[in-house]
Parts: sequence; structure tokens; C-alpha cells
Amino acid sequence: MIKNDAYDLADTVQMKKPHACQVNDWEIMRLGADIKLKCMGCGRMIMLPRSEFNRKMKKVLTKANDPVNKKKEHYLPKDKIARPNLG
Repeated sequence: MIKNDAYDLADTVQMKKPHACQVNDWEIMRLGADIKLKCMGCGRMIMLPRSEFNRKMKKVLTKANDPVNKKKEHYLPKDKIARPNLG
């Protein structure tokens, strides 16, 4: 069964278990076969395979460039995320 991807680049998601810093909020930094996440508590970055991410994600908290995100210390606006030059 394929889960509908309700998340996008720079969205904030909640995971089922908290990070070591006791924060459950993660920002999506990269999408692909692997998903790069940044902890909104301590700023640590991790990469998870998409299948593992889909299992561990609980819900999408805020969509990209939502004003709620800008109040958080480690927020990086979507237009500031480095994208590969594929052209």
C-alpha cells in the first residue's frame, strides 16, 4: 500500500518518538529516496530512508513558509535551502 505523501520540502513534521533533546518537531531539508531532517530543538540533521520516514512520521505540523515556523530558532526559509543544480 502506497501512502500519499502529504509532506513537502521545508514542512515541519512530528515524529512518533522524540529526539534526544526531547523535541518531536523536525523540518524536512531534502526529499528523495532518503529524507534529510533537521531537529527544531537542537538543529541536528539526520537522514532516513523514505520508507522508514513514512513509518516514523506522525503528522505534518506546519506547511512550508508558514509564519508559525519563523518563530522557531532553527527555522530556515524554503528559498534559503540549497538545491542541486541539475540543469
